[in-house]
Parts: sequence; structure tokens; C-alpha cells
Amino acid sequence: METTVSYARLIRPVIDRVYVGARWAARARMEAFYAERGCALGAENSFFSGVLARPMSAEALTDGLVYTDGSMDAELARGIFVRADDGAWHLTDLGRELALFAQRATGEAAEELWSRLPGVLPGLSIVPRLAELVGRVLAHGQATGGPVFRAMSPPYEPEGASPAVLLTTRLGSLRHHRADAHRAAWRAAGLTADGIRALPDGPERAAIEAETDRRDAPAYAVLTEAERWELLANLGALPG
Repeated sequence: METTVSYARLIRPVIDRVYVGARWAARARMEAFYAERGCALGAENSFFSGVLARPMSAEALTDGLVYTDGSMDAELARGIFVRADDGAWHLTDLGRELALFAQRATGEAAEELWSRLPGVLPGLSIVPRLAELVGRVLAHGQATGGPVFRAMSPPYEPEGASPAVLLTTRLGSLRHHRADAHRAAWRAAGLTADGIRALPDGPERAAIEAETDRRDAPAYAVLTEAERWELLANLGALPG
């Protein structure tokens, strides 16, 4: 593995597959829990690893929702968030209940999913080590992460959390290091959110992706080359 830049591109789809797979596996139970409380999945669900630890700044939330309409009307109407005078978004008691369930359900679903592997594959036995490696990347990424990553990291980790909860929570936060890098890259190229979504494959998009890799790469520099291979291989071995 010659550079951490190439590594950042290699590991991105692996992180996405594992994390999104766990989230989808948890979706039905989250929707049922929310429905009992007259709510739908919202920002507290998407950003649980950060908002459980601290209020989310207006800048971070705007960036985090940049590919959507950005509306928080539903969350405000249902009493899930309140907005402080400084613009920061705070969970209410209901919001915290929902976000805590989202975190727990994601970890539980991941553990169920990862435990289905045949005995010859590592499965749950590698999860504590993966959580430790991702935790180190998160800590190192504090120096280079953008506004959403800083809002999401360090993530909220309840006392006694299982390795599966720790890994899914940390992966959820880590994805925002690259997301911030990508937003910075397309903005530097003079594009908007609509512009990058409409941009076809070609030299301009390739340049933006290369710049994203460059900005994302420093987080992984804390790992040795062997550890980077270990993270990539063993994370890739988990079902998603």
C-alpha cells in the first residue's frame, strides 16, 4: 500500500457497506420503536453518534443535510430537537430516547448479522480489534476533520457498550471525515450540492475525487501499513 491517499479510496466503500448494512438491518426495529412514539426517523437518527455527546452546531447541521432540503421542521414540531439562541441544536428528552435506541438497535442488528458467518470466518471475534483501530483513526482525524466530523467525534459511547455498538458508532462518525473532505473538494472546485450530484464521470469529477482522497487520507496515517491492511481486510470480511 504505497500511500494513505490510495488507502482512503480503497477503504471508503468497505466502511460504507458495513455501516449501511448494519443500519438497514436495524431499520425495521427502529421504525417500530419510533412509530410507538408518533415519530419518524430524522436527524437524531442519522447523527446519533454525535448528538448524543454534544449539541450540533448550525454549521455542522447545515453541512450534514446539504444533500437534502435541510428542513428540521418535523424534528422541531415533534419536540425531538430544540434550537438554542446561538443556533446550536440540542436533543430533548424524547430526542435522546430515540437516538439512544437508534444506537443500540444498530449495534444489536450488526451483532446478529456478523454472528451468522460460518465458523471458519472471523465474524464477531475481530470486532473488538476493529473498534480499537477505528477509534485510533477517529482520534487522529480530529486534526483534519471538517465541521460535521468535529460534531460527530469523539462519538457518544455508553458505559458497558458492546464491541458491535462501539464499532458501528465509530464507523458512523468516521464516515463524516470523508464526507467533509468531499464537500470541501467540490466547493473548492466552485460547485454546489446540486452541481456535484449532476456532474458526470470525467476529468472534473476524477479531480474532485482525488482531492477528496487527499483530504481524507491523513486520518489513517496513525496506523502502520500492516494495521491498515488489517483494518481493510477484516472489516471487509464482515457481512454488510
